[in-house]
Amino acid sequence: MEPVFYTYQEFYTHTKAVIYLLMIAGLIGIAFFWNFLSGKDDNTKGSAL
Repeated sequence: MEPVFYTYQEFYTHTKAVIYLLMIAGLIGIAFFWNFLSGKDDNTKGSAL
């Protein structure tokens, strides 16, 4: 069921809340992806370093 917006302010507030949630999810996703990219493989055997 779609929400019914009676005023422009209700529509704007709802849209702003959705955008904030997407931004938070994006920042968390970037943090996990960065951790994945910069993670070290400690299970290697016989490496020179």
